[in-house]
Amino acid sequence: MSDQGVVSVVLAGVGGQGILLASEIIAEAALLSGLEVKTNEVHGMAQRGGSVVAQIRFGREVFSPLVREGTAQVLAALEKVEALRYHRYLAADGMAVVSTQEIIPVSVSSGQAVYPGDVDERLRKLFPRLLPVDALTIAAELSSPRSTNVVIVGALSHYLPLDLQDWEGALRRRIKPGLLEVNRRAFQAGRALAAESGR
Repeated sequence: MSDQGVVSVVLAGVGGQGILLASEIIAEAALLSGLEVKTNEVHGMAQRGGSVVAQIRFGREVFSPLVREGTAQVLAALEKVEALRYHRYLAADGMAVVSTQEIIPVSVSSGQAVYPGDVDERLRKLFPRLLPVDALTIAAELSSPRSTNVVIVGALSHYLPLDLQDWEGALRRRIKPGLLEVNRRAFQAGRALAAESGR
């Protein structure tokens, strides 16, 4: 069996960044587009700021939720080192949307490891198509620092074949009413940044 024409997305970050909500928004947008969706989530040590990854696959017919290495059209990371950690999933011509945020893990703060000083250079070498997003600053300017995940979803939405109306519907379904407007603005800011980048 083949699932040709299926779009694969990999989201990476650390516990507490809202990776799972971001994956739910993407999956909901695809469902609203009338597509079949399968998702897979690996939590790791999510509660301790450990690595978290979510995989979303959608298309007319999807047989597996697992993204094979080298096949994802989009890799989106809410932390720079997490983009390095999961780079192997991105297709050669895929798009990397990477938050410029750096979160120092416990292993580094305790002296057991070192945060790479050349992380930006490594990202540029690994990803021919790279969109750095200062999601934290964008969210802070909206007085909603917790919306960095939705800024990233907005940016990656530019590279996926889903209609804007379906993204808006997904936000309405997945975001609490009291937080909807600020998250809608976060999404729009991320999407506009991607569109303006020309990448």
